Amino acid sequence: MKVLAINSSARKDGNTAILLERVLKELRKEGIATELIQLAGQIIEPCKACWTCGGQGNCVHRKDQFREIFDKMKEADGILLGSPVYSANISANMQALLERAAVVGDMNPGLLTHKVGAAVTAVRRGGALNAVDAMNHFFLNHEMIVVGSTYWNMAYGQLPGDVEKDAEGLANMANLGKNMAWLLKALNGIS
Repeated sequence: MKVLAINSSARKDGNTAILLERVLKELRKEGIATELIQLAGQIIEPCKACWTCGGQGNCVHRKDQFREIFDKMKEADGILLGSPVYSANISANMQALLERAAVVGDMNPGLLTHKVGAAVTAVRRGGALNAVDAMNHFFLNHEMIVVGSTYWNMAYGQLPGDVEKDAEGLANMANLGKNMAWLLKALNGIS
């Protein structure tokens, strides 16, 4: 089993990456392979609404990393999305990634069906629920199974590393990883 994590923060190894790594750590403890993709320094272009992806299983445009990322999404058993909160929502790169992935998924039904999904966000003050909700809608609209934890999947911090001070948020991330591992194992008949 493998979980692909995608960090859409403009800061590589910042607060969002710290949260994703906390979840991935628990998955690795359970023997689940993980990979973290960080979009910092990259630009994911928005969907061009050309509909050429129908029957292709991926976007035909090749000017960015989307095709490579989406191929990994299709191969993964679980997808973990992470975004900082920008203007009370997900980052522009996450929005573009999800727009394109949604269109490819809509034009090629079943590509993501029954995969396990979870979303996390790093937030300075407000808007975290909007961001988590946007990512969860992507999962739900593609028949994925969304994993939860003991509270909303968010932690507070402004400057890189600040989320390390949010003990409750970090504990929630660890629990999310445990829950994701449990569900993946249950779906694969492993006790």
